[in-house]
Amino acid sequence: MEYVIEMLNIRKEFPGIVANDQVTLQVKKGEIHALLGENGAGKSTLMNVLFGLYQPEEGEIKVKGKTVKITNPNVANDLGIGMVHQHFMLVDTFTVTENIILGKEPSKAGKINLKEASKEVRKLSEQYGLSVDPEAKISDISVGMQQRVEILKTLYRGAEILIFDEPTAVLTPQEIKELIGIMKKLIQEGKSIILITHKLKEIMEVCDRVTVIRKGKGIGTLNVKDTNPTELASLMVGRDVVFKTEKKDAAPKHPVLEITGLTVKDNRGVEAVRNLHLTVKAGEIVGIAGVDGNGQSELIEAITGLRKSESGKILLNAKEIQNLPPRKITEAGVGHIPQDRHKHGLVLDFPIGENMVLQTYYKKPYSNRGVINFTKVYEKAKSLIEEFDVRTPSVYTPARALSGGNQQKAIIGREVDRDPDLLIAAQPTRGLDVGAIEFIHKRLIEQRDHGKAVLLISFELDEIMNVSDRIAVIYEGQIVAVLNPKETTEQELGLLMAGSKKMEARESADV
Repeated sequence: MEYVIEMLNIRKEFPGIVANDQVTLQVKKGEIHALLGENGAGKSTLMNVLFGLYQPEEGEIKVKGKTVKITNPNVANDLGIGMVHQHFMLVDTFTVTENIILGKEPSKAGKINLKEASKEVRKLSEQYGLSVDPEAKISDISVGMQQRVEILKTLYRGAEILIFDEPTAVLTPQEIKELIGIMKKLIQEGKSIILITHKLKEIMEVCDRVTVIRKGKGIGTLNVKDTNPTELASLMVGRDVVFKTEKKDAAPKHPVLEITGLTVKDNRGVEAVRNLHLTVKAGEIVGIAGVDGNGQSELIEAITGLRKSESGKILLNAKEIQNLPPRKITEAGVGHIPQDRHKHGLVLDFPIGENMVLQTYYKKPYSNRGVINFTKVYEKAKSLIEEFDVRTPSVYTPARALSGGNQQKAIIGREVDRDPDLLIAAQPTRGLDVGAIEFIHKRLIEQRDHGKAVLLISFELDEIMNVSDRIAVIYEGQIVAVLNPKETTEQELGLLMAGSKKMEARESADV
């Protein structure tokens, strides 16, 4: 059988780690082939080898039956291979067209013909149903649209084989549905797709075959129609995975977080949170459900001191904390797992050991009269890394070298270890595999069972329904309903999130 891509016995090493250990991947023409594995299993590394960003120590790559040496991405592009990266490679201040043609600009007499390029981009956009405005600036379009621009970049360069690296990690449910439609359209047009993912639902819905990688080794390739999520999860993590988080009923006590009449403006000066009321009690998890862009980010930033409140009160244990500096708020008893772990959670170029004490480095025993005791820092880091199963070659490894799942476990370890009265978990499992998700959900429930208040903000309805004791639905900056997850459905939540079924939040006894 002829394959469009064959990666045979690929070995890729980094200092102290074998990322790919004799991995084989064979992709047929016209299929969507999933590459499944835990965070840090070696999926992205394997695809970076295929795209020419890394050179393998061993192995052979064939494209349409011919052995090739892919020394850089330009060679990959020439062979018809395009890659849509998890972290988009776009210039914010450029237009859609300028980003798409960057590095392959059509020119006449040394002058770039932007008008012609824009026409070509519009034509490609219409052909594949991508609906992208060629003249729009990247900074003005949504994350989902930015991803479409990345897809158009590969198509503009003539890609026949497209690699999607965790494409749904930052998308809303509606954008995920649209992306799946786009992928199916690409296949109809004769393309082949490699989908790097750990989302089992998406694999079952859209993929033809799946290759599983575990700890850098190839486990096997299966036809999707002949398998199921339970089997795939077990192959991926090497053990049985519990999809439904087991938890006893909550026993809420006194209010820990009380928000009344809160109004917060976004970066444009528009009110993103409007007269919002919310209470979270000790011993419960309150989940915030809502479509992205309805004030969730501004609400979190106001509670944690990263954004100014215009009016209203935020009380922590009956004391006002609105507009206090972030350090004062964390010292008052707030833990924060941020929605953007790279921007607000880690100093990526610092060793992971130093990242583990970012909230406490200035206190004893880590610091004395302004002098940091690195022996104590790394002792603490080693114990947290072990307790929270952070997989890293050493405590001295830069945080950016860890997989997303291990970066997230490090942040959770750091925040939970401080024993905060209120733990804010914003998108805590975004981009993580089922094993890491199971681990994080258990930790959130442990915090609840230790009498802590947990505020969970997530775009994943499964997560909100599974973990929360109460669900507060946010729409256009207001809480429009507070529901018991046992007495509602995803359909009802979806209607409330879309604003088509408004309920008075005050109807619930405890807002």
